[in-house]
Amino acid sequence: MIWVILGIILLILFWVIGTYNSLVKLKKMIENAWSQIDVQLKRRHDLIPNLVNSVKGYMKFEQETLEKVLQARASAISSKDISKKIEAENQLTGALSKLLAVVENYPDLKANENVSSLMEELRKTEDKISYARQFYNDIVMKYNTKISVFPSNIIASMFKFKEAPFFKVEEAEKEVPNVDLSF
Repeated sequence: MIWVILGIILLILFWVIGTYNSLVKLKKMIENAWSQIDVQLKRRHDLIPNLVNSVKGYMKFEQETLEKVLQARASAISSKDISKKIEAENQLTGALSKLLAVVENYPDLKANENVSSLMEELRKTEDKISYARQFYNDIVMKYNTKISVFPSNIIASMFKFKEAPFFKVEEAEKEVPNVDLSF
């Protein structure tokens, strides 16, 4: 009888350890996925001043658009909390979309090789950010599901595992501006 009780206790102990370790593993995967997003966001942050400086002379009447992009960039760089950073990055994406749409109104600007190459680099970076967001959100979904479902939610609450935020796209960003980069 005592062996059965010890066996049950050991099974429960192994289950607790296994569940805890799987939650830690998922949490570390979220941190890694966020790091991948952060690398691409840093690349985008570095490209923006170059793009703004390249188009500034041509866009004399669009200074407000350029200022909004730079303000959104500054806000995104200074955000430390993941939820706040996600919000700031979404605002930056919206401001960049408007800038790209405005660039379309300037034929001389579209013909500028430097601007064209910067816009292409920015487009590639946006694609990488998109893929990194998708991977991050997939991992967050697995993690949030694991801490929410029974019986692993018991272990999650015992060890204070909290839900991770999704990297959601703002409603305004879902409407993609028509940008034609052909010359």
